[in-house]
Amino acid sequence: MSEIKVSRPHYATLKRARKGAERIADELGEEFGLDHAWEGNTLHFHRMGVEGHIEVSKKDVEVYVKLGFLLIGLRPRIEHEINRFCDENFGPVK
Repeated sequence: MSEIKVSRPHYATLKRARKGAERIADELGEEFGLDHAWEGNTLHFHRMGVEGHIEVSKKDVEVYVKLGFLLIGLRPRIEHEINRFCDENFGPVK
């Protein structure tokens, strides 16, 4: 198994940060076939061979993804897409 962790500060309201996380999950869902659902301020997502979450707080957003063996080869692409989505929705890392 392979893990991806991306943490970003954000300067939005919690409501706007949740909307950004929802956009990320929607785009990843379309591209990689993920289903997702909210539990509090944590958006959980999964599909066969992939599971993870996007946790939103008042100050930052954390994306955690666990890839199964068959998807380890896609890790660089998935990590790149997560960072790109975070840049677009929460701003680049400073």
